[in-house]
Amino acid sequence: MRTINLYVDDLRDKPTGFRVARTMKEAVWYLENYDVNILSLDHDLGEWKGVLLPTGYDLVKHMCEHGLRANKIYIHTDNNVGRENMYQTLLGARRRGFIDSDIEIYHYPITENKYSG
Repeated sequence: MRTINLYVDDLRDKPTGFRVARTMKEAVWYLENYDVNILSLDHDLGEWKGVLLPTGYDLVKHMCEHGLRANKIYIHTDNNVGRENMYQTLLGARRRGFIDSDIEIYHYPITENKYSG
């Protein structure tokens, strides 16, 4: 499988060297079809007709349930509660063996958050 870096965010600009997934569904497709080296996560992934769409936290739970992986996971969200939920869930899942023990998990972004829209 081809190796990529994946940036999951509904609004921000795609950083150089990354593919972008704007929804959880797109992110799951990339995680299932590519080897993901770096995964950078936003929490809030938008809404449709007033209903919140699945979040980065929903993606994290899906990854843990299905054994999906990235070599390194960074959390770039500005949502502090979402960041903590994603981070603690990933650490707990790694500790309990739901995700691979060699996955590196970081509580901060690897790239600068940019929004030109």
